[in-house]
This record gives sequence, structure tokens and C-alpha cells, in this order.
Amino acid sequence: MTENPFSFDGKRAMVVGGASGIGAAAADVLSQLGADVVVLDIQPVQGGARSIAIDLTDKASIERAVDECTGPIHALASCAGVADGTPGLPTINLIGQRHLIELVVARELMPRGSAITMVSSAAGRGWEASLPALHEYLDTPTFEAAERWIDDHPEMSDYLHSKQAVCAYVARQAFHFGRLGIRINALMPGPTDTPLARANADIWFKYATDYRNELGLGPSTPEEQAWIIAFLCSPAAARIIGESIGADAGAGMSRLTGTFTPSFG
Repeated sequence: MTENPFSFDGKRAMVVGGASGIGAAAADVLSQLGADVVVLDIQPVQGGARSIAIDLTDKASIERAVDECTGPIHALASCAGVADGTPGLPTINLIGQRHLIELVVARELMPRGSAITMVSSAAGRGWEASLPALHEYLDTPTFEAAERWIDDHPEMSDYLHSKQAVCAYVARQAFHFGRLGIRINALMPGPTDTPLARANADIWFKYATDYRNELGLGPSTPEEQAWIIAFLCSPAAARIIGESIGADAGAGMSRLTGTFTPSFG
């Protein structure tokens, strides 16, 4: 009998930013699918999953968390994120997560056949147009060098560019990680009903409201996004590598093709 490619039985999953929102939903879904889940977050973690404290703005904290987690890690869902106005946004949204991922890979904690899914955003669409600057940013070899680069390029320090950087990072790492048998992809959610989105509702929930109204849809639930993360981390997605997958109910593609003209947002 063929093994169920959607199952995580006997596998271990790390969820970064798993205390709330999409990350918490991902931890729950992966657990439902059989994974042994460990959650890394700066906030207290509810539920039964093992948790490890981490501060993504602190390189030493990231390294301690990886030391404590050990391996193997078959699925890594990197879901942490903050909004514009948050101190350390570029480090939380990309630099710290990049350091963690590359540390886990360098220590050979992820066996062949494992997978990484990062959470970008619908705001990350169009990252290709910013690729020259994103290449320069991602060419920085260390945590500290990346922070210095951002200090020198404040125009790249906002939420939008941090999420574009996630998409570019995933695309750049596809071949390198792929040779190690590790897949990496990104999810680009549209408006999702999380505590972070509710705190920025005037901006985040406004995106594509008229489009969703035409389809009879409200914002996504965290669980809807979490199931996509679980799929991307599963063997069922074995041939999806280096992609940024949109999950905004088609709003971005409808705009791109001109089949829907937004009235606002």
C-alpha cells in the first residue's frame, strides 16, 4: 500500500512564530496530521505542543533555540511576522528567520525529503521587479551584515519589502537546498483573520474587499492558510520547489489579468 503523502506520522515539525495566528494554526494542523510539533516564539505558547522561547532580533537567542530543539526536523514552518511600525521589523520578518533556517540546514538537522515553508504575504507580489535590490540585500553573508545593509537602505525596511525579500530568498535557495534534498517554498496569504491583522485592520482588511465581496468571501481563516502550509511541507508537494504560492482567493491574478478592476484597496 502506498504511504499517505499527506501524513506526518513519525515526523517532527518546527513552527517558528507558532504562538498565535497562522503559526498557531499550522502547529495545530501539523499535529492533527501526526507530526511531533515544537513551537518557537517570543510569546507564551498555548496548548500541548512543546515550546522554546526565541527572540528573532537576537542572534544568540536563535542559536540557543536551535541548540535546544536539535533534530531531526522534517518540516519547518517559518510563520513569524510583524507589521509596519514594529521595532526590528526587517530582522523579525526575514533576517532572523533566514539565520535560523540556514543554521538548521548547516547543522544537518533536516534530512533528505524534508521541507521548509515561509510565510510571506500578498504584499510580496511583484517581488521580481525589485530583484536587483533584493539580490544585494540577500547577498549579505551574515545576520549582522544584513542588519547593516538595511540600516544603509531604509527604503527597504518596511513590511512590503520584507515580504518581497522572503519570496526572493525562497527562489534563490531552491537549487542550493534542493541539492540537499530539502524543499523550500513560501505562502503569500491574503487578508487573514489573525490578531496581527485585526490590529492593522484599517489597512490589511481593506485589501481586495470589493473583490471578496463579489465572491461572497470574508477574510481567510488562519486554518485555511495552515492547511496550505502543511501541504507544501508534505511529500504531496514534492515537485514544488522555490515557489511563492498566492492564497488571496485569486485577487492578485484577477487584477494582473484585468478580469477584475478594483474600486479601492
